[in-house]
Amino acid sequence: MTKKSEDQVVDVLLIGAGIMSATLGVFLKQLQPDWDIEILERLDEVAAESSAAWNNAGTGHSALCELNYTPQKADGSIDASKAFKINEQFEVSKQFWAYLVEHGMIHSPEFIKAVPHMSFVIGEEDIAYLKKRHEILTQSELFKGMQYSEDHAVLKEWFPLMMENRDPNQRIAATKMDIGTDVNFGALAWSMVQYLFSDDRSILKLAQDVKDIERSKDGNHWEIKVKNLTTDVTRVVKAKFVFIGAGGGALHLLEKTDIPESKGYGGFPVSGQWLRCTNPEVIEKHHAKVYGKAAVGAPPMSVPHLDSRMINGEKELLFGPYAGFSTKFLKNGSYMDLPSSIKFGNIVPMLQAGMHNMALTKYLIQQVRLKPEEKLEVLKEFYPDAKMGDWELAIAGQRVQVIKKNAEGDGVLEFGTELVHAADGSVAALLGASPGASTAVSVMLELLKKCFPEQMGTAQWQSKIREMIPSFGQELGKNPELLHKVRAHSAEVLQLNQVIA
Repeated sequence: MTKKSEDQVVDVLLIGAGIMSATLGVFLKQLQPDWDIEILERLDEVAAESSAAWNNAGTGHSALCELNYTPQKADGSIDASKAFKINEQFEVSKQFWAYLVEHGMIHSPEFIKAVPHMSFVIGEEDIAYLKKRHEILTQSELFKGMQYSEDHAVLKEWFPLMMENRDPNQRIAATKMDIGTDVNFGALAWSMVQYLFSDDRSILKLAQDVKDIERSKDGNHWEIKVKNLTTDVTRVVKAKFVFIGAGGGALHLLEKTDIPESKGYGGFPVSGQWLRCTNPEVIEKHHAKVYGKAAVGAPPMSVPHLDSRMINGEKELLFGPYAGFSTKFLKNGSYMDLPSSIKFGNIVPMLQAGMHNMALTKYLIQQVRLKPEEKLEVLKEFYPDAKMGDWELAIAGQRVQVIKKNAEGDGVLEFGTELVHAADGSVAALLGASPGASTAVSVMLELLKKCFPEQMGTAQWQSKIREMIPSFGQELGKNPELLHKVRAHSAEVLQLNQVIA
């Protein structure tokens, strides 16, 4: 992008260079190629926080194996509505990524790999739950092809590592979906950013710390005070539209906008740790993402799983994550992040959320106090032959769960993502975590509807979006023919080599 004068206003400013900003930036470049776009990133590299491969599970979250997306109600019934929604959202993501690969905007689909997704439970109560879950999900075309088994011989074929020296009388069960994926969201974000800044209408600036965000006096744009962490020089960026996609740092920046819609929001940080396998022989014996049931009070990011990953061309095996607590909102953040986020407008909702989530507090305390030997015992529920010498502890990413007011005005802890935007659509922020990156495309489409309603109503934008996402505006679960068509096309372009049921 050509050098701006001090008075020039960019059309779009994206704060944070992770998967969310990259996705929105590519959308806008396709929809409105004459707009100027600038990305500001606090770190000195792209996608180094929540989007980085070692900081997330890399699971293409599509509810194929994540049991927390199908909660069991007090009456014993299972609510599968979230699973259906997330599954469709991931299909939308795959269509978008396939479009980018097909049109040369991303040179290779190396960021995504086919990995079976499985759910695994122990004991009669959880087996009954898993069986009922399987019956409900497979009634939808979205989940056709999901297999269920309690047979040790079958399960040994599905995950041989987990069955080595397991008690033959132990009651276990699992489900299996072969169309699961592993995604390196850091590599994907970097590929999109490279495309985004392949012309002179866009610019990326690293090591940029946003100090303040306020409306201009005439109300026509936003003025963003930014400090260059390399030179210590502070400047002001002027933008017509601002998106805050800064992961855990988004809450602080949203508060700086002082828009009425930001009032009452708070954040609760949860950190994580992995056990990373260092034995190549063990790594080669497992090829699946196997998710179990979360402990009582556990946040969604702490659902235990034995996880095959492809990171930087190497096969890896992780187990966890073990939850922890830190007052930082980012892995590279400050211990003052949580205290400084508390304002007059959100202190009551935050206190109420804390009082109503004592089980989470207790769980986090237990997790923080776990010794290495105790962490190994949790792993042994999945892999009975696990030995401490084959594993090392690795720090995972930092997540900030949303605290907000419910319909009754009470503060509640929300496990999910929350899109907050000004009434005039000139600024928006994404708060929260799971399922996060996997549904980035759907989340950004929602942002386009809310922040650019006039443009979204035009034939030009509608046509372009349908070109990128053929199923746009249609429910795949109610259209089996379209579902199979887009799944097969995405699998072919992304080189997933999957047999679509």
